[in-house]
Amino acid sequence: MEYKILDKINRSEDVADLNMDQLPQLCDEVRQFLIEKVSKTGGHLSANLGTVEAITAMHYYFPTPLNQFVFDVGHQCYTHKIYTGRKKGFDKLRKNDGLSGFPSPNESIHDAFISGHGSTSISVAIGIATAKKIKGEPGKVIAMVGDGAFTGGMVYEGLNNVTKDLDNLIVILNDNKMSISKNVGSMSTYLSKLRTSDDYIAAKKNVTSVLDKMPILGKPISTAITSSKSVLRRSLYKSTLFEDLGFIYQQVNDGNDIFQVCNALKFAKNAEGPVFIHMMTVKGKGFTPAEKNPGAFHGVGSFNADSVSDPDVAPSDSFSTVFGRNLSDMANTNKKLCAITAAMKYGTGLQFFYKEHKKRFFDVGMAEEHAVTFASALAKNNLKPVVCVYSTFMQRAMDSFIHDTALLNLNVLFAIDRAGLVPGDGETHQGIHDLSIFENYDYVPIVCPSNYDELKYWQEYLINSVNGPKVIRYPRGAQDSYIKDYVCTGNFYDLIGDSKDCVIICYGRQFVEALKAKELLREGGIDVSVLKLNVINPISSEIIDILLNYKYVFSFEEHVKNGSVSAKIGLELLEASFGGIYKFKCVDNYTVYHASVPELQKKCKLDADSIVDKIKENYEN
Repeated sequence: MEYKILDKINRSEDVADLNMDQLPQLCDEVRQFLIEKVSKTGGHLSANLGTVEAITAMHYYFPTPLNQFVFDVGHQCYTHKIYTGRKKGFDKLRKNDGLSGFPSPNESIHDAFISGHGSTSISVAIGIATAKKIKGEPGKVIAMVGDGAFTGGMVYEGLNNVTKDLDNLIVILNDNKMSISKNVGSMSTYLSKLRTSDDYIAAKKNVTSVLDKMPILGKPISTAITSSKSVLRRSLYKSTLFEDLGFIYQQVNDGNDIFQVCNALKFAKNAEGPVFIHMMTVKGKGFTPAEKNPGAFHGVGSFNADSVSDPDVAPSDSFSTVFGRNLSDMANTNKKLCAITAAMKYGTGLQFFYKEHKKRFFDVGMAEEHAVTFASALAKNNLKPVVCVYSTFMQRAMDSFIHDTALLNLNVLFAIDRAGLVPGDGETHQGIHDLSIFENYDYVPIVCPSNYDELKYWQEYLINSVNGPKVIRYPRGAQDSYIKDYVCTGNFYDLIGDSKDCVIICYGRQFVEALKAKELLREGGIDVSVLKLNVINPISSEIIDILLNYKYVFSFEEHVKNGSVSAKIGLELLEASFGGIYKFKCVDNYTVYHASVPELQKKCKLDADSIVDKIKENYEN
């Protein structure tokens, strides 16, 4: 498709060089480009459609990299990428060796900071703006914050540290009344009520400027008027939070009107102090299905843009939805069960629980630490909370787990979704770190099912039979058809095969690759057994005793090496004076980029072929 204006935009300065009356058409063309590309590759659609005008105006007045933008959450940065020389990259958006779906300084100098998790941008922007001040560098720093990020506590830590001398700082609140699903909490209610007149702010500034220049009486009158206006605003609007924090506050009632947005940013360019722009936008703007159901089009796979129906937010066939449905069913008879999520109701499959048990469902927004501590308090009062959270986001709440759950041995189930290698979202969303904390507590059982049958069994076992903190980890997506009929034994481990010479240790999704490798090795004349760990913490002495009987022991794991199950087993074998050969392969590279799961497994040498190669190079007939 040809675009009259967009085809000529190859760098940020090209936007700044346009006439303002060309901007509406540019915004229309960007929307068509986004729909065209994302419908083919998948990605975050509705959030990006809503921010086209805001990002266009940002580049019009503040071209990068002289000025620097920080996006929060980073999935709303697509228009920025289009304007900074990366249009061609959208053909491989979120694909192997293609364009990241999030800001990445490794990808472009126009991306000021990495941004895959929420509520971080204001802290980052303050740091960049302060560094510019110290070094005497020109340029503004703009933090674009999705309003869902305002449910995370780090936002307020950042706001609390804004100083009035940071006149190079602009914060844009993209208020679309949504985060990923519908916004929740008191801050969302506060923002929905917050209304301020731009004319009022301009008038106050102009009057104050004139009076300050008047001799003798000017300054006292200015102070009195400013004070009385503050009292009046407080009385009428009850909305001075951001001004009280040191910002010059502006509101844009239609953040999808490019001229309103430009007026606000033109004012911010010359403001004498940090500026906070509260901008109302429509998530999914310009694409009717996304406007009607922005949650469904938040993160999508490929679809037909000409005859589209609402895509599944959470696929009907996935570990997440199987877990969510089963939890809702269990809650029908277990009235103590509660479900907690951090702005991921659909992503974690909890929409079923929400529909049937609203009073026991809690979406706390992007506040994982609060989710864990809140759940701990519920458990202390004899309820049975289940915290459903992505592995990558659980990292943010590990202190809460240690301090508020583990030390008191409280009865909380942690359902760790997206555990292991994660496709598409890339380096910021890999579930390869959580075991480093969880497994430090031997009294915290950690189970890793390989298919749906095991998922439901262990889910029910942990809820009904284990009193204390416990963890169930499962991958993104559906069970592998290779083992969909594998029957759950209910054992803490399963030993498959009769080899007494060589054994492969695995758990969870890696079981599939281990079984495939076993068959490939058998064809090559090497017989191996597979030790499938269902409970990976604690590692029982019985498992170590079994391994001591083998000459060759190999372990393969979707986790970083430090803090892995494989490393723990290696230590146990060393202490038991194991006389054979022990080799293990984990995720060596902490930065795992976006690709499909099979591609990631191959890159990390965890696929069946790599397992075969690893064993052959260390095996002696």
